[in-house]
Amino acid sequence: MRSYHVDSGAGIDGLAIREHADPAPGPGQVLVAIRAAALSYRDLMVLRGDYVLPVKPDVVPVADGAGEVVAVGPDVTAVRVGERVAGTVFPSWQDGPFGIQHLPQLGGSLDGMLTELAVIDETALVPVPEHLSFDEAATLPCAAVTAWNALTGDGDGLRPGQTLLTLGSGGVSLFALQLGKALGARVIATTSSPAKARRLAELGADEVIDYRTMPDWPSRVRELTDNQRADRVVDVAGLLEQSLKAVRVAGHVACVGFLAETAPPIDPRVLFGSGATVRALAVGSRTQFLSMNRLVEQKRIRPVIDRAFPFDKAPEAFHYYASGPFFGKVIISNQV
Repeated sequence: MRSYHVDSGAGIDGLAIREHADPAPGPGQVLVAIRAAALSYRDLMVLRGDYVLPVKPDVVPVADGAGEVVAVGPDVTAVRVGERVAGTVFPSWQDGPFGIQHLPQLGGSLDGMLTELAVIDETALVPVPEHLSFDEAATLPCAAVTAWNALTGDGDGLRPGQTLLTLGSGGVSLFALQLGKALGARVIATTSSPAKARRLAELGADEVIDYRTMPDWPSRVRELTDNQRADRVVDVAGLLEQSLKAVRVAGHVACVGFLAETAPPIDPRVLFGSGATVRALAVGSRTQFLSMNRLVEQKRIRPVIDRAFPFDKAPEAFHYYASGPFFGKVIISNQV
């Protein structure tokens, strides 16, 4: 088998592919042939050396992947050989709130999915929705589960008829749009170009705001909602002050990411004046993953894929992802 390895901070050019003996699963473990991996921004952070969680030396990178079970260890009952599965980013996070005990994560403190074979605990796997390909299924563990947590993980959850605001067209935002529409919400999306605006409308966005031509996009959100504003905002850029101006009183802002160049400090008066809940979150539990997959299957939701690269061209996939021209997920595929 072959795996890619990298030291955090070594960059894309630090990726090295190496040969290994095929691993064998132990008690409670499963051997998965990884058929596809999907890139997320956190994977770039690992390579650049600025990921916020621990990264082990010589890690096999990439948190998101899907594949086929090729062997099971003793006492495995949850999966069988031949089953199509995806891994959970935080393998020990089964349910309930996130805690420090769940910090070990694929592609960081644990080896990840940029490999031909991976040994994974049976409790860290979920079945792949039947209508999805391996490439599509590989997009779910990080971006889709994060979006699902942002929409439903606060105990209240997005309800039919409510207004959801999504920012940009990254992986989490696209999944939030698709899942939000499936939950019956009205979705307002922001973007940076007419071409992306058209794509967002095709995915179901009810309204699209071009923030380059309308920098004061919170005021446009208020116009589009008769000054009621959005019930829920999925903020992937750390634009919390603007998000708070766009969310209704006692609404919900899910903070799921930030960009250093776009993350100004928050005026406390805006925070208190909004009365909103700001919830920082990262991915979600296995229970949330399973719950999301039920909706994905029921509504036949298909993830948006921009481009797939072969396994041997993984560094090219990272360079393409880092260049930023994509709309949808970037995949590293290892189909047989």
